[in-house]
Amino acid sequence: MQQITVLAGGKTGYGVSDAGMILCRLFGRLGYHIFMYNDFPSLIRGGHQFVLVRACREHISAHSDKVDLVVAFNQDAIDLHRDRFGANTVVLYDSAEVKIEEFGGASIGLPLGQLGINGMAGAVCRVLDIGWEVLESLLEKHYGDQLEQNLDAARKGFKLSKKKAVLEPAEQADLPVLNGSQAISLGLLKAGLQAYVAYPMTPTSPLLEFFAKHELDLDLQVVTPESEIAVMLMALGYSYMGIRSAVGTSGGGFSLMVEGLGLAGQAELPVVIVLGQRAGPSTGMPTYTAQSDLNFVLNAGHGEFPRLVTAPGDAEEAWYWSGVSMNKAWKYQVPAFILADKTLCLSTYSFDMGLAGELDEEEPILWDGKGDYRRYADAPDGVSPLAFAPVKGQTVKATSYVHDEYGITSEDPATAKALAIKRNLKEQQLALELEGYETIKTYGQGKTALLFWGSNKGACVEISRKLGLKAVQLVLLCPFPEKALEEALKGVKEVIAVECSSQGQLDKLLRQHSFRVDGQILKFDGRPFSLEELEKEVKKVIL
Repeated sequence: MQQITVLAGGKTGYGVSDAGMILCRLFGRLGYHIFMYNDFPSLIRGGHQFVLVRACREHISAHSDKVDLVVAFNQDAIDLHRDRFGANTVVLYDSAEVKIEEFGGASIGLPLGQLGINGMAGAVCRVLDIGWEVLESLLEKHYGDQLEQNLDAARKGFKLSKKKAVLEPAEQADLPVLNGSQAISLGLLKAGLQAYVAYPMTPTSPLLEFFAKHELDLDLQVVTPESEIAVMLMALGYSYMGIRSAVGTSGGGFSLMVEGLGLAGQAELPVVIVLGQRAGPSTGMPTYTAQSDLNFVLNAGHGEFPRLVTAPGDAEEAWYWSGVSMNKAWKYQVPAFILADKTLCLSTYSFDMGLAGELDEEEPILWDGKGDYRRYADAPDGVSPLAFAPVKGQTVKATSYVHDEYGITSEDPATAKALAIKRNLKEQQLALELEGYETIKTYGQGKTALLFWGSNKGACVEISRKLGLKAVQLVLLCPFPEKALEEALKGVKEVIAVECSSQGQLDKLLRQHSFRVDGQILKFDGRPFSLEELEKEVKKVIL
Protein backbone atom coordinates (compact mmCIF):
# COMPACT_ATOMS: atom_id res chain seq x y z
CA MET A 1 0.00 0.00 0.00
CA GLN A 2 1.06 3.58 -0.70
CA GLN A 3 -1.75 5.19 1.27
CA ILE A 4 -4.01 4.03 4.06
CA THR A 5 -7.06 4.92 6.12
CA VAL A 6 -7.34 3.54 9.64
CA LEU A 7 -10.49 3.68 11.76
CA ALA A 8 -9.99 3.43 15.51
CA GLY A 9 -13.12 3.35 17.64
CA GLY A 10 -14.26 2.83 21.21
CA LYS A 11 -15.84 4.62 24.15
CA THR A 12 -15.40 8.36 24.53
CA GLY A 13 -12.88 9.15 27.25
CA TYR A 14 -10.98 5.87 26.92
CA GLY A 15 -8.07 6.95 24.76
CA VAL A 16 -9.40 6.84 21.20
CA SER A 17 -7.95 10.28 20.43
CA ASP A 18 -4.59 9.20 21.85
CA ALA A 19 -4.69 6.09 19.68
CA GLY A 20 -5.30 8.25 16.64
CA MET A 21 -2.46 10.62 17.51
CA ILE A 22 0.12 7.89 17.86
CA LEU A 23 -0.96 6.51 14.47
CA CYS A 24 -0.60 9.99 12.97
CA ARG A 25 2.93 10.29 14.31
CA LEU A 26 3.76 6.76 13.23
CA PHE A 27 2.69 7.34 9.63
CA GLY A 28 4.42 10.70 9.68
CA ARG A 29 7.67 8.92 10.56
CA LEU A 30 7.27 6.95 7.34
CA GLY A 31 7.12 10.19 5.34
CA TYR A 32 3.36 10.33 4.85
CA HIS A 33 1.13 13.38 5.00
CA ILE A 34 -1.71 12.73 7.40
CA PHE A 35 -5.20 13.95 8.21
CA MET A 36 -7.24 12.74 11.18
CA TYR A 37 -10.95 13.37 11.58
CA ASN A 38 -12.17 13.01 15.18
CA ASP A 39 -15.85 12.16 15.76
CA PHE A 40 -17.16 12.17 19.32
CA PRO A 41 -20.36 12.99 21.26
CA SER A 42 -20.63 15.74 23.87
CA LEU A 43 -19.97 13.33 26.73
CA ILE A 44 -16.96 13.24 29.04
CA ARG A 45 -17.04 9.45 29.17
CA GLY A 46 -19.18 6.95 27.32
CA GLY A 47 -20.84 7.08 23.94
CA HIS A 48 -19.08 6.10 20.74
CA GLN A 49 -15.98 7.89 19.52
CA PHE A 50 -13.97 7.13 16.43
CA VAL A 51 -11.12 8.66 14.48
CA LEU A 52 -10.29 8.26 10.81
CA VAL A 53 -6.55 8.53 10.25
CA ARG A 54 -5.65 8.92 6.59
CA ALA A 55 -2.05 8.80 5.37
CA CYS A 56 -1.08 9.77 1.84
CA ARG A 57 2.04 10.70 -0.10
CA GLU A 58 0.48 14.04 -1.09
CA HIS A 59 -0.68 16.93 1.08
CA ILE A 60 -4.23 16.17 2.28
CA SER A 61 -6.90 17.65 4.52
CA ALA A 62 -9.92 15.39 4.04
CA HIS A 63 -10.95 11.92 5.18
CA SER A 64 -12.03 8.85 3.25
CA ASP A 65 -14.85 6.45 4.08
CA LYS A 66 -12.95 3.51 2.59
CA VAL A 67 -11.20 1.90 5.55
CA ASP A 68 -8.15 -0.33 5.15
CA LEU A 69 -7.55 -1.12 8.83
CA VAL A 70 -9.92 -1.07 11.79
CA VAL A 71 -8.75 -0.89 15.40
CA ALA A 72 -11.81 -1.91 17.41
CA PHE A 73 -11.66 -1.26 21.15
CA ASN A 74 -15.31 -2.25 21.52
CA GLN A 75 -18.19 -3.77 19.58
CA ASP A 76 -19.52 -0.44 18.30
CA ALA A 77 -16.35 0.06 16.29
CA ILE A 78 -17.44 -2.96 14.23
CA ASP A 79 -21.22 -2.70 14.22
CA LEU A 80 -21.50 1.03 13.46
CA HIS A 81 -18.99 1.10 10.62
CA ARG A 82 -19.54 -2.01 8.53
CA ASP A 83 -20.48 0.13 5.53
CA ARG A 84 -16.89 1.44 5.52
CA PHE A 85 -15.33 -2.05 5.29
CA GLY A 86 -14.12 -3.53 2.03
CA ALA A 87 -13.04 -6.99 0.95
CA ASN A 88 -9.45 -6.29 1.98
CA THR A 89 -10.14 -4.47 5.24
CA VAL A 90 -8.12 -5.81 8.18
CA VAL A 91 -9.68 -5.74 11.65
CA LEU A 92 -7.52 -5.56 14.77
CA TYR A 93 -9.85 -6.00 17.74
CA ASP A 94 -9.94 -6.34 21.51
CA SER A 95 -10.59 -10.04 22.02
CA ALA A 96 -12.19 -9.39 25.41
CA GLU A 97 -14.75 -6.91 24.06
CA VAL A 98 -15.48 -7.69 20.42
CA LYS A 99 -17.09 -10.49 18.44
CA ILE A 100 -16.66 -10.45 14.68
CA GLU A 101 -18.77 -13.31 13.38
CA GLU A 102 -19.73 -13.08 9.71
CA PHE A 103 -16.77 -10.88 8.84
CA GLY A 104 -15.13 -11.94 5.60
CA GLY A 105 -11.85 -10.03 5.85
CA ALA A 106 -8.68 -10.68 7.82
CA SER A 107 -8.92 -10.21 11.58
CA ILE A 108 -6.64 -10.38 14.61
CA GLY A 109 -7.88 -10.54 18.18
CA LEU A 110 -5.58 -9.20 20.90
CA PRO A 111 -6.06 -8.04 24.52
CA LEU A 112 -5.97 -4.37 23.46
CA GLY A 113 -7.49 -3.26 26.76
CA GLN A 114 -4.53 -4.72 28.62
CA LEU A 115 -1.90 -3.68 26.09
CA GLY A 116 -2.98 -0.03 26.03
CA ILE A 117 -2.36 2.55 23.32
CA ASN A 118 1.31 1.71 22.78
CA GLY A 119 0.52 -1.98 22.62
CA MET A 120 -2.01 -1.13 19.93
CA ALA A 121 0.66 0.83 18.06
CA GLY A 122 3.01 -2.13 18.22
CA ALA A 123 0.31 -4.41 16.84
CA VAL A 124 -0.43 -2.00 13.98
CA CYS A 125 3.26 -1.90 13.06
CA ARG A 126 3.31 -5.68 12.78
CA VAL A 127 0.06 -5.77 10.78
CA LEU A 128 1.40 -3.25 8.26
CA ASP A 129 4.97 -4.58 8.23
CA ILE A 130 6.39 -1.37 9.69
CA GLY A 131 9.80 -1.94 11.23
CA TRP A 132 10.02 -2.02 15.03
CA GLU A 133 12.76 0.62 14.99
CA VAL A 134 10.30 3.20 13.58
CA LEU A 135 7.97 2.86 16.56
CA GLU A 136 10.85 2.61 19.02
CA SER A 137 12.32 5.93 17.88
CA LEU A 138 8.88 7.53 18.07
CA LEU A 139 8.32 6.40 21.64
CA GLU A 140 11.81 7.50 22.65
CA LYS A 141 10.94 11.02 21.52
CA HIS A 142 7.64 11.26 23.41
CA TYR A 143 8.35 9.43 26.68
CA GLY A 144 10.94 10.32 29.28
CA ASP A 145 11.09 8.47 32.58
CA GLN A 146 8.25 6.18 31.48
CA LEU A 147 9.95 5.07 28.28
CA GLU A 148 10.73 1.49 29.24
CA GLN A 149 7.23 0.54 30.35
CA ASN A 150 5.76 2.02 27.17
CA LEU A 151 8.32 0.22 25.04
CA ASP A 152 7.44 -2.99 26.85
CA ALA A 153 3.75 -2.60 26.01
CA ALA A 154 4.58 -1.83 22.38
CA ARG A 155 6.82 -4.92 22.15
CA LYS A 156 4.04 -7.14 23.44
CA GLY A 157 1.62 -5.83 20.86
CA PHE A 158 4.21 -6.21 18.11
CA LYS A 159 5.00 -9.83 19.05
CA LEU A 160 1.37 -10.91 19.44
CA SER A 161 0.22 -9.52 16.09
CA LYS A 162 0.66 -10.80 12.53
CA LYS A 163 1.59 -9.28 9.19
CA LYS A 164 -1.48 -8.72 7.00
CA ALA A 165 -0.41 -5.96 4.61
CA VAL A 166 2.60 -3.81 3.69
CA LEU A 167 2.60 -0.02 4.05
CA GLU A 168 5.60 1.12 2.05
CA PRO A 169 7.67 4.05 3.43
CA ALA A 170 7.02 7.28 1.54
CA GLU A 171 10.65 8.42 2.00
CA GLN A 172 9.71 12.07 2.49
CA ALA A 173 10.36 14.54 5.28
CA ASP A 174 8.79 13.76 8.67
CA LEU A 175 6.48 16.75 9.15
CA PRO A 176 5.15 18.05 12.48
CA VAL A 177 1.66 16.89 13.42
CA LEU A 178 -0.77 19.35 15.00
CA ASN A 179 -4.46 20.14 15.11
CA GLY A 180 -6.07 23.24 13.67
CA SER A 181 -6.43 24.89 17.09
CA GLN A 182 -2.70 24.59 17.67
CA ALA A 183 -2.01 26.06 14.23
CA ILE A 184 -4.25 29.04 15.01
CA SER A 185 -2.53 29.47 18.38
CA LEU A 186 0.94 29.47 16.87
CA GLY A 187 -0.07 31.93 14.17
CA LEU A 188 -1.43 34.35 16.75
CA LEU A 189 1.78 34.04 18.74
CA LYS A 190 3.90 34.66 15.67
CA ALA A 191 2.03 37.94 15.16
CA GLY A 192 2.63 39.06 18.74
CA LEU A 193 -0.28 37.77 20.82
CA GLN A 194 0.12 38.89 24.44
CA ALA A 195 -3.24 38.08 26.05
CA TYR A 196 -5.85 35.40 25.41
CA VAL A 197 -9.28 35.66 27.00
CA ALA A 198 -11.90 32.94 26.68
CA TYR A 199 -14.78 31.15 28.32
CA PRO A 200 -14.44 27.42 27.52
CA MET A 201 -16.61 26.52 24.54
CA THR A 202 -16.24 23.73 22.02
CA PRO A 203 -14.60 23.69 19.51
CA THR A 204 -12.19 26.49 20.47
CA SER A 205 -11.47 25.16 23.98
CA PRO A 206 -8.17 23.61 22.81
CA LEU A 207 -6.79 27.11 22.22
CA LEU A 208 -7.49 28.01 25.83
CA GLU A 209 -5.94 24.75 27.00
CA PHE A 210 -2.84 25.30 24.86
CA PHE A 211 -2.29 28.88 26.00
CA ALA A 212 -2.98 28.07 29.66
CA LYS A 213 -0.50 25.20 29.57
CA HIS A 214 2.26 27.39 28.12
CA GLU A 215 1.27 30.70 29.74
CA LEU A 216 4.46 31.15 31.77
CA ASP A 217 6.81 29.90 29.05
CA LEU A 218 5.30 32.28 26.50
CA ASP A 219 4.92 35.25 28.87
CA LEU A 220 1.20 35.36 28.09
CA GLN A 221 -1.73 36.58 30.11
CA VAL A 222 -4.47 33.93 29.91
CA VAL A 223 -7.79 34.72 31.58
CA THR A 224 -11.11 32.86 31.89
CA PRO A 225 -13.75 35.39 33.05
CA GLU A 226 -17.26 34.62 34.28
CA SER A 227 -19.01 35.03 30.91
CA GLU A 228 -18.48 35.73 27.23
CA ILE A 229 -19.65 39.31 27.82
CA ALA A 230 -16.73 39.77 30.19
CA VAL A 231 -14.42 38.00 27.72
CA MET A 232 -14.96 40.57 24.99
CA LEU A 233 -14.82 43.59 27.29
CA MET A 234 -11.65 42.38 28.98
CA ALA A 235 -10.00 41.80 25.59
CA LEU A 236 -10.89 45.36 24.57
CA GLY A 237 -9.41 46.59 27.83
CA TYR A 238 -6.17 44.87 26.91
CA SER A 239 -6.26 46.51 23.47
CA TYR A 240 -6.78 49.94 25.02
CA MET A 241 -3.56 49.38 26.99
CA GLY A 242 -1.63 48.34 23.86
CA ILE A 243 -1.68 44.59 24.58
CA ARG A 244 -2.44 42.37 21.60
CA SER A 245 -5.44 40.26 22.57
CA ALA A 246 -7.57 37.50 21.10
CA VAL A 247 -10.71 35.71 22.23
CA GLY A 248 -12.05 32.26 21.39
CA THR A 249 -15.66 31.16 21.24
CA SER A 250 -18.43 29.54 19.21
CA GLY A 251 -21.78 30.88 18.00
CA GLY A 252 -23.57 30.84 21.34
CA GLY A 253 -20.74 32.56 23.16
CA PHE A 254 -20.25 35.06 20.37
CA SER A 255 -23.93 36.00 20.68
CA LEU A 256 -23.08 37.43 24.09
CA MET A 257 -20.05 39.25 22.70
CA VAL A 258 -21.91 41.17 20.02
CA GLU A 259 -22.56 44.33 22.06
CA GLY A 260 -18.85 44.44 22.89
CA LEU A 261 -18.12 43.96 19.19
CA GLY A 262 -20.01 47.16 18.48
CA LEU A 263 -17.90 48.91 21.09
CA ALA A 264 -14.78 47.71 19.26
CA GLY A 265 -16.18 49.15 16.03
CA GLN A 266 -17.04 52.55 17.50
CA ALA A 267 -14.01 52.93 19.76
CA GLU A 268 -11.71 51.54 17.03
CA LEU A 269 -10.19 48.97 19.35
CA PRO A 270 -8.41 46.04 17.68
CA VAL A 271 -9.32 42.51 18.72
CA VAL A 272 -9.12 39.06 17.15
CA ILE A 273 -12.08 36.71 17.50
CA VAL A 274 -11.52 33.00 16.86
CA LEU A 275 -15.00 31.65 16.15
CA GLY A 276 -15.26 27.89 15.83
CA GLN A 277 -18.59 27.00 14.26
CA ARG A 278 -20.59 24.03 15.44
CA ALA A 279 -24.01 22.67 14.58
CA GLY A 280 -26.79 24.88 15.93
CA PRO A 281 -28.81 26.93 16.66
CA SER A 282 -28.69 27.30 20.45
CA THR A 283 -26.73 24.43 22.04
CA GLY A 284 -27.22 22.37 18.89
CA MET A 285 -24.64 19.58 18.71
CA PRO A 286 -21.66 20.97 20.62
CA THR A 287 -19.05 18.55 19.26
CA TYR A 288 -20.11 18.52 15.62
CA THR A 289 -19.41 20.83 12.72
CA ALA A 290 -21.19 23.40 10.54
CA GLN A 291 -20.61 26.46 8.37
CA SER A 292 -23.80 28.20 9.40
CA ASP A 293 -22.43 31.30 11.19
CA LEU A 294 -21.18 33.08 8.08
CA ASN A 295 -24.09 35.52 7.86
CA PHE A 296 -23.95 36.10 11.61
CA VAL A 297 -20.27 37.05 11.61
CA LEU A 298 -20.55 39.24 8.52
CA ASN A 299 -23.46 41.21 9.98
CA ALA A 300 -23.00 41.00 13.75
CA GLY A 301 -23.35 44.27 15.63
CA HIS A 302 -25.72 47.18 15.11
CA GLY A 303 -24.62 50.14 13.06
CA GLU A 304 -21.93 50.03 10.40
CA PHE A 305 -18.24 49.44 11.00
CA PRO A 306 -15.41 47.61 9.21
CA ARG A 307 -14.23 44.12 10.05
CA LEU A 308 -11.90 41.48 8.67
CA VAL A 309 -13.19 37.93 8.20
CA THR A 310 -10.86 35.15 7.09
CA ALA A 311 -11.66 31.44 6.73
CA PRO A 312 -8.60 29.14 6.67
CA GLY A 313 -9.05 25.69 5.17
CA ASP A 314 -6.18 23.68 6.66
CA ALA A 315 -3.40 23.90 9.23
CA GLU A 316 -1.02 25.97 7.13
CA GLU A 317 -3.70 28.53 6.32
CA ALA A 318 -4.85 28.54 9.94
CA TRP A 319 -1.34 29.50 11.03
CA TYR A 320 -0.81 32.11 8.34
CA TRP A 321 -4.19 33.84 8.35
CA SER A 322 -4.36 33.93 12.13
CA GLY A 323 -1.19 35.98 12.07
CA VAL A 324 -2.46 38.16 9.25
CA SER A 325 -5.69 38.73 11.18
CA MET A 326 -3.77 39.89 14.23
CA ASN A 327 -1.56 42.20 12.19
CA LYS A 328 -4.41 43.82 10.25
CA ALA A 329 -6.61 44.18 13.33
CA TRP A 330 -3.88 46.33 14.86
CA LYS A 331 -2.92 48.18 11.72
CA TYR A 332 -6.48 49.22 10.95
CA GLN A 333 -7.86 49.14 14.52
CA VAL A 334 -10.76 46.83 13.65
CA PRO A 335 -12.17 43.53 14.91
CA ALA A 336 -10.79 40.59 12.92
CA PHE A 337 -12.44 37.16 12.74
CA ILE A 338 -10.81 33.80 12.18
CA LEU A 339 -13.88 31.88 11.06
CA ALA A 340 -13.14 28.22 11.73
CA ASP A 341 -15.28 25.21 12.59
CA LYS A 342 -15.12 21.98 14.56
CA THR A 343 -13.54 20.17 11.60
CA LEU A 344 -10.65 22.61 11.35
CA CYS A 345 -10.18 23.15 15.09
CA LEU A 346 -10.18 19.50 16.16
CA SER A 347 -8.80 17.66 13.14
CA THR A 348 -5.11 16.76 12.99
CA TYR A 349 -2.82 17.62 10.07
CA SER A 350 0.72 17.31 8.85
CA PHE A 351 2.08 20.85 8.95
CA ASP A 352 4.36 21.93 6.09
CA MET A 353 5.95 25.30 6.81
CA GLY A 354 6.92 25.52 3.15
CA LEU A 355 3.22 25.79 2.26
CA ALA A 356 2.34 28.24 5.03
CA GLY A 357 3.86 31.49 3.75
CA GLU A 358 5.97 34.25 5.31
CA LEU A 359 4.60 35.79 8.48
CA ASP A 360 6.00 38.34 10.94
CA GLU A 361 4.59 40.72 13.51
CA GLU A 362 3.68 44.09 11.98
CA GLU A 363 3.80 47.30 13.99
CA PRO A 364 0.69 49.49 14.19
CA ILE A 365 0.71 53.22 13.43
CA LEU A 366 1.83 54.97 16.63
CA TRP A 367 1.51 58.59 17.75
CA ASP A 368 4.69 60.63 17.34
CA GLY A 369 4.24 62.44 20.68
CA LYS A 370 3.95 65.92 19.14
CA GLY A 371 1.27 68.37 20.25
CA ASP A 372 -2.00 67.31 21.84
CA TYR A 373 -2.97 63.69 21.39
CA ARG A 374 -6.10 63.21 19.30
CA ARG A 375 -7.13 59.59 19.59
CA TYR A 376 -9.36 59.80 16.53
CA ALA A 377 -7.34 62.22 14.45
CA ASP A 378 -8.40 62.52 10.84
CA ALA A 379 -6.17 60.68 8.36
CA PRO A 380 -6.30 60.03 4.59
CA ASP A 381 -6.75 56.28 5.17
CA GLY A 382 -8.96 56.67 8.22
CA VAL A 383 -6.36 55.17 10.56
CA SER A 384 -5.53 57.38 13.56
CA PRO A 385 -2.15 57.00 15.32
CA LEU A 386 -2.30 55.00 18.53
CA ALA A 387 -1.10 55.91 22.01
CA PHE A 388 -1.61 53.82 25.13
CA ALA A 389 -2.45 55.12 28.58
CA PRO A 390 -0.92 56.44 30.67
CA VAL A 391 0.69 59.21 28.63
CA LYS A 392 1.95 62.12 30.72
CA GLY A 393 -0.04 65.25 30.08
CA GLN A 394 -2.40 63.59 27.60
CA THR A 395 -5.83 62.02 27.66
CA VAL A 396 -6.26 58.74 25.78
CA LYS A 397 -9.95 58.29 25.12
CA ALA A 398 -12.01 55.24 24.18
CA THR A 399 -15.73 55.78 23.78
CA SER A 400 -18.86 54.00 22.59
CA TYR A 401 -20.49 57.31 21.64
CA VAL A 402 -20.22 59.34 18.44
CA HIS A 403 -17.21 61.56 19.07
CA ASP A 404 -14.84 64.16 17.71
CA GLU A 405 -11.10 63.74 17.05
CA TYR A 406 -10.29 63.93 20.76
CA GLY A 407 -12.88 61.30 21.64
CA ILE A 408 -15.29 63.81 23.20
CA THR A 409 -18.96 62.92 22.87
CA SER A 410 -20.82 64.73 20.10
CA GLU A 411 -24.20 64.62 18.36
CA ASP A 412 -23.26 67.18 15.74
CA PRO A 413 -24.39 65.94 12.27
CA ALA A 414 -21.15 66.93 10.56
CA THR A 415 -19.12 65.10 13.21
CA ALA A 416 -21.28 61.98 12.91
CA LYS A 417 -20.93 62.02 9.12
CA ALA A 418 -17.17 62.51 9.26
CA LEU A 419 -16.78 59.62 11.69
CA ALA A 420 -18.76 57.26 9.44
CA ILE A 421 -16.63 58.31 6.45
CA LYS A 422 -13.51 57.65 8.54
CA ARG A 423 -14.63 54.09 9.26
CA ASN A 424 -15.47 53.50 5.61
CA LEU A 425 -12.04 54.76 4.57
CA LYS A 426 -10.40 52.18 6.83
CA GLU A 427 -12.40 49.40 5.20
CA GLN A 428 -11.45 50.62 1.72
CA GLN A 429 -7.77 50.77 2.61
CA LEU A 430 -7.89 47.35 4.23
CA ALA A 431 -9.51 45.91 1.11
CA LEU A 432 -6.92 47.60 -1.09
CA GLU A 433 -4.01 46.20 0.93
CA LEU A 434 -5.48 42.70 0.92
CA GLU A 435 -5.45 42.70 -2.89
CA GLY A 436 -1.76 41.94 -2.47
CA TYR A 437 -2.56 38.71 -0.60
CA GLU A 438 -3.71 35.37 -1.98
CA THR A 439 -7.27 35.82 -0.79
CA ILE A 440 -8.70 33.53 -3.47
CA LYS A 441 -6.93 30.26 -4.25
CA THR A 442 -7.45 28.15 -7.35
CA TYR A 443 -6.60 24.54 -8.07
CA GLY A 444 -6.72 22.88 -11.48
CA GLN A 445 -8.60 23.95 -14.59
CA GLY A 446 -12.05 23.32 -15.99
CA LYS A 447 -15.25 24.88 -17.26
CA THR A 448 -17.00 23.84 -14.05
CA ALA A 449 -15.79 25.15 -10.70
CA LEU A 450 -16.42 24.05 -7.16
CA LEU A 451 -16.54 27.21 -5.06
CA PHE A 452 -16.00 26.76 -1.32
CA TRP A 453 -14.59 28.16 1.90
CA GLY A 454 -13.09 26.88 5.14
CA SER A 455 -12.54 23.24 5.99
CA ASN A 456 -14.23 21.96 2.82
CA LYS A 457 -10.94 22.72 1.09
CA GLY A 458 -9.46 19.23 1.32
CA ALA A 459 -12.40 17.34 -0.15
CA CYS A 460 -13.13 19.96 -2.82
CA VAL A 461 -9.55 20.13 -4.07
CA GLU A 462 -9.14 16.34 -4.29
CA ILE A 463 -12.47 15.71 -5.98
CA SER A 464 -11.97 18.57 -8.42
CA ARG A 465 -8.62 17.09 -9.37
CA LYS A 466 -10.14 13.64 -9.83
CA LEU A 467 -13.07 14.84 -11.96
CA GLY A 468 -11.20 17.45 -14.00
CA LEU A 469 -12.87 20.47 -12.42
CA LYS A 470 -11.56 23.77 -11.15
CA ALA A 471 -11.53 24.37 -7.39
CA VAL A 472 -11.89 27.95 -6.17
CA GLN A 473 -11.39 28.75 -2.49
CA LEU A 474 -12.45 31.94 -0.72
CA VAL A 475 -9.97 32.51 2.09
CA LEU A 476 -11.11 36.11 2.63
CA LEU A 477 -14.83 36.75 3.16
CA CYS A 478 -14.78 40.39 4.30
CA PRO A 479 -13.84 42.78 2.78
CA PHE A 480 -15.16 40.69 -0.12
CA PRO A 481 -12.41 40.15 -2.74
CA GLU A 482 -14.46 40.87 -5.87
CA LYS A 483 -11.53 41.49 -8.24
CA ALA A 484 -9.70 38.33 -7.19
CA LEU A 485 -12.83 36.20 -7.54
CA GLU A 486 -13.60 37.62 -10.98
CA GLU A 487 -10.10 36.66 -12.08
CA ALA A 488 -10.39 33.17 -10.57
CA LEU A 489 -13.68 32.49 -12.39
CA LYS A 490 -12.53 33.58 -15.85
CA GLY A 491 -13.43 30.92 -18.39
CA VAL A 492 -15.70 29.08 -15.94
CA LYS A 493 -19.15 28.28 -17.35
CA GLU A 494 -20.72 26.62 -14.30
CA VAL A 495 -20.22 27.45 -10.61
CA ILE A 496 -21.18 24.96 -7.90
CA ALA A 497 -21.10 26.27 -4.32
CA VAL A 498 -20.15 23.69 -1.67
CA GLU A 499 -21.00 24.42 1.96
CA CYS A 500 -21.91 22.79 5.26
CA SER A 501 -25.14 24.73 5.83
CA SER A 502 -28.81 24.13 5.07
CA GLN A 503 -29.57 27.55 3.54
CA GLY A 504 -26.55 28.14 1.33
CA GLN A 505 -25.09 31.19 3.04
CA LEU A 506 -22.13 31.26 0.65
CA ASP A 507 -24.54 31.39 -2.30
CA LYS A 508 -26.32 34.39 -0.75
CA LEU A 509 -23.05 36.19 -0.13
CA LEU A 510 -21.93 35.63 -3.73
CA ARG A 511 -25.21 36.92 -5.13
CA GLN A 512 -24.89 40.07 -3.01
CA HIS A 513 -21.72 40.77 -4.96
CA SER A 514 -23.30 39.90 -8.35
CA PHE A 515 -21.68 36.50 -8.79
CA ARG A 516 -23.73 33.76 -10.41
CA VAL A 517 -24.14 30.39 -8.73
CA ASP A 518 -25.50 27.58 -10.91
CA GLY A 519 -25.87 24.92 -8.25
CA GLN A 520 -25.31 24.09 -4.60
CA ILE A 521 -24.07 21.07 -2.69
CA LEU A 522 -25.10 21.41 0.93
CA LYS A 523 -24.41 19.17 3.93
CA PHE A 524 -25.89 19.95 7.33
CA ASP A 525 -25.89 16.83 9.51
CA GLY A 526 -22.98 17.95 11.67
CA ARG A 527 -20.38 15.94 9.78
CA PRO A 528 -17.92 17.14 7.13
CA PHE A 529 -17.82 15.85 3.56
CA SER A 530 -15.85 12.67 3.01
CA LEU A 531 -14.17 12.27 -0.36
CA GLU A 532 -16.62 9.61 -1.49
CA GLU A 533 -19.63 11.57 -0.32
CA LEU A 534 -18.62 14.77 -2.10
CA GLU A 535 -17.73 12.94 -5.31
CA LYS A 536 -21.17 11.34 -5.38
CA GLU A 537 -22.90 14.71 -4.86
CA VAL A 538 -20.76 16.47 -7.48
CA LYS A 539 -21.59 13.85 -10.08
CA LYS A 540 -25.29 14.37 -9.43
CA VAL A 541 -24.92 18.06 -10.25
CA ILE A 542 -22.54 18.02 -13.22
CA LEU A 543 -23.55 14.84 -15.05
